[in-house]
Amino acid sequence: MVAEQIERRGVKDPRVLEVMRMVPRHEFVPEEERHEAYDDRPLPIGHGQTISQPYIVALMTEALGLKGTEKVLEVGTGSGYQAAVLSGLAKEVFTIEIVEPLGERAAEVLKRLGYTNVTARMGDGYRGWREEAPFDAIIVTCAPDAVPEPLVHQLAEGGRMIIPVGPEGKAQQLVLLKRRHGKLHQQEILPVRFVPMTGEVRER
Repeated sequence: MVAEQIERRGVKDPRVLEVMRMVPRHEFVPEEERHEAYDDRPLPIGHGQTISQPYIVALMTEALGLKGTEKVLEVGTGSGYQAAVLSGLAKEVFTIEIVEPLGERAAEVLKRLGYTNVTARMGDGYRGWREEAPFDAIIVTCAPDAVPEPLVHQLAEGGRMIIPVGPEGKAQQLVLLKRRHGKLHQQEILPVRFVPMTGEVRER
């Protein structure tokens, strides 16, 4: 998976490649999907949600430029796979899931597999996790129409946020935001297709 789907397509960070080799992706997908767990595509995990394809997980993770000392926020726990990947690259990971059965299952799997530096909770990730802010890195695994302001405010100086942006069913862009000297710098990475962000963001 790593050599064919990830490294060959340009992901170079050796720490990211190593953790992608180590995290057992099959543990995070439903039993009936496990035979396809290492295929280069997203898979359904129930409740209309998916686990992203391995390449996208690696690409988004690499974009955060993690060194091992960071506090990271993930919006959209889903299966828990992305949180497990982040666990091996950051000091602390805080992850939020709005779909309660998914969040509970992910927390259970993460605990069983020994990812002790991951803290999971159920809730609407649109407003982030104010009590634990600021974050050195933020990763969003569902697509709002625009970057949520509360997340921007919770990004530390020198921090990075990777997020898919765009309306459901239309073109989305994976966007990298960097906070430098109090200003946000935005860079478009590539076109993507993610499930939409739900909850409060839909009321705006």
